[in-house]
Amino acid sequence: MIKKFFILAGLATISGLSAQKTHTVATGDTPYNIAKRYGLTVDDLAKLNPNSKDGKIVIGEVLLINKSANTNVSTPTKVASPVGKLGKIILKPKQTIYGITKQYQISETELRTLNPNLDSHMKIGDEVTLPLANIQKFGDGQQEVVTVSEPAKTVSQPEPTKSVAATTTETTDENSYTIQPKDNYFKLSRKFNLNQKELFALNPGLEEKGLRPGDVIQVKGIGSSEPAKSEVQTKAVSQSDSTPTYSTTSVADDYVTYTVQTGDTVFGILNKFGITLDDLLSLNPNLGQGLKSGMVLKIKKLDSAYVKKSDGALNVVIMLPFGFDSNDSKYRTLSLDFLAGAKLAIERNAKSGKNLDVKVIDAGNEKSFKNSLIQINKDNTDLIIGPFFKSSVLEVLDYVKSSKIPVVAPFANSDDLLSHQNLIIIETNDLIYADRIVKEVKEAFSDQKIYIVADADQTYAKYLETNLKKNLKNPNIIVVKSATDIQPDQNMMTGKPAPVIAILADKSDEAGDAFANRMIALSKEVDGLKSFSMYYSPIFEKKVDELSQSNLVYLMDRKIDADGSFEKEILEAYKKKYCKTPSKYAVIGFDVVNDMLSRENKKGEIFKQMNKVQTQLATKFEFEKTKTGAYVNKGYRVVRLIPN
Repeated sequence: MIKKFFILAGLATISGLSAQKTHTVATGDTPYNIAKRYGLTVDDLAKLNPNSKDGKIVIGEVLLINKSANTNVSTPTKVASPVGKLGKIILKPKQTIYGITKQYQISETELRTLNPNLDSHMKIGDEVTLPLANIQKFGDGQQEVVTVSEPAKTVSQPEPTKSVAATTTETTDENSYTIQPKDNYFKLSRKFNLNQKELFALNPGLEEKGLRPGDVIQVKGIGSSEPAKSEVQTKAVSQSDSTPTYSTTSVADDYVTYTVQTGDTVFGILNKFGITLDDLLSLNPNLGQGLKSGMVLKIKKLDSAYVKKSDGALNVVIMLPFGFDSNDSKYRTLSLDFLAGAKLAIERNAKSGKNLDVKVIDAGNEKSFKNSLIQINKDNTDLIIGPFFKSSVLEVLDYVKSSKIPVVAPFANSDDLLSHQNLIIIETNDLIYADRIVKEVKEAFSDQKIYIVADADQTYAKYLETNLKKNLKNPNIIVVKSATDIQPDQNMMTGKPAPVIAILADKSDEAGDAFANRMIALSKEVDGLKSFSMYYSPIFEKKVDELSQSNLVYLMDRKIDADGSFEKEILEAYKKKYCKTPSKYAVIGFDVVNDMLSRENKKGEIFKQMNKVQTQLATKFEFEKTKTGAYVNKGYRVVRLIPN
């Protein structure tokens, strides 16, 4: 009987290429056309690849297609288990499967025979079974043996497994520390006299992944500072673990690159970037050894970058709606504040050696905007920052389309802007925030009732509801108009109010106040309350201690780390220059201009530097190039309030 094959839609990884003649399954492949291409029958292909579960083949799977190949390569055989008693060792930092096999002189097959559940995510403190004699002979005298038992007499040899990525943790010494289950940033700050920024500097990547029990972190190496003032944890992290972005590599400046995230598949990456498997493999030969989280992949060659017009100064135009020419002062204060921050950034970059020629243009209002366009010299302009309004941004893009001058939109963000390859969009879309809230709720969900407080439009509330239903098992979700409508049920066993999850999807300060006060009241009655907000509200910083009891997690586009040395320097410089602290729009002006100028190299090739993730005074810039062309900022902050 001919074995039937079916193409599966998913793919977990690419298997290592064997010594036999092979074929990697690509999109559009079928068993019939693969067999026909290599002069085989479908039955021959089935016999050559008995590992294909139920006769199914998977995109990216490596198939044997050589008729002379041994078709019994995966037939289970009986092998004797290691002779003698068995012991269990406790994993130490930096130990890997490969390291264990080398140290204790045991094959990976034998190791996996004794440890069927062994995987690549081994944690410090896990137990691994080994022959006791090997532990005694090859151990270093520091590995703890916790149990001894008799082995089974015979076991079946498992199917060949993929290579396992080594775990990377720092060796525990006087400069390092193993995170404990109840640790938080405040405890670590007090224990090691560090603030969060210093801790993140010592441990790259810690800001993104957070504190995980069992991980080893560095706690010495830079100067100490005052400990945190509040025991509440306020942790700012990027969204990259939920929405993967392009990232840099030291050897791939001419390529768009992508850092593989947990859960990624080759098929998903191909679909995300609209590329072929052959193209991906040709740029990343090591991919044949398997897809691993953290791997940086070359995706495609960068488009020809914009190069500045002359060998002299970088010519920058800043377009702000002062409204002097049009006698419209509606946005004048905002523009003046933005310019104040921008001037500080320009001065800093000039002092660092950049040769700049900056021209500020009054963009007027939307009606009079066209008059300002003629002030832009298309033949001698290298970067345009502004204007503010979408309609004006579109007019600028049309005006410079032949020269492809980079245009930065500080506030405009809509789908009809995404098709412009020379556009850089600063504002993060609210859907990015909604996606992050879905991820946060998914991790906190354990059958609680979910309340979503919606605004009058209900767009994002409905989006949250739809996506939570896709990601959770039978959730009970209630969309309400006011936080006062959040009413927990009574637990029939304890007689106490049952825990709930509450989500705020309304950005108004009034809704934020009502939500915060309701969470504070409920936290006194309900154990296990979890609260989330898509948006920042001023009350969140005013009532940190009370809101921490509801485990509030909220998102915000900008936040100044008052303890950071860079932030202190900028705030001090601004106050010295203007005799006041910067307003919101002065901060935005500084952040946008400083970030853009810092990405410019001597040739003005700003698009080659867009992969870098940078945080300025308050804003995190993490750009992703969309399929249609524009660069969009997907950076934001996640703030967690954790109770004492």
